[in-house]
Amino acid sequence: MEKINFGAAIEALKQGKLVRREGWNGKGMHIFLEDRFTALINMGGRKLAKKYEPVICMWTAQQTTQPGWLASQADILAEDWQIVE
Repeated sequence: MEKINFGAAIEALKQGKLVRREGWNGKGMHIFLEDRFTALINMGGRKLAKKYEPVICMWTAQQTTQPGWLASQADILAEDWQIVE
């Protein structure tokens, strides 16, 4: 699988692709760009639909989505990013 840098990984996210680091240990872990994120929240007994700006999310080793993933300095400088096929 081709290895790319962080800049290329970000461009792949913008194109709707999934990306991961080669060294991530969790099976199936990857990140993706969620650009239409809406959540129902309970505010004072009222259900409200809260819309969010685009956000990078991680699919975790526990098979859940974690919104708001942030890259570490190691992630930003890494050359082992891969596009998930």
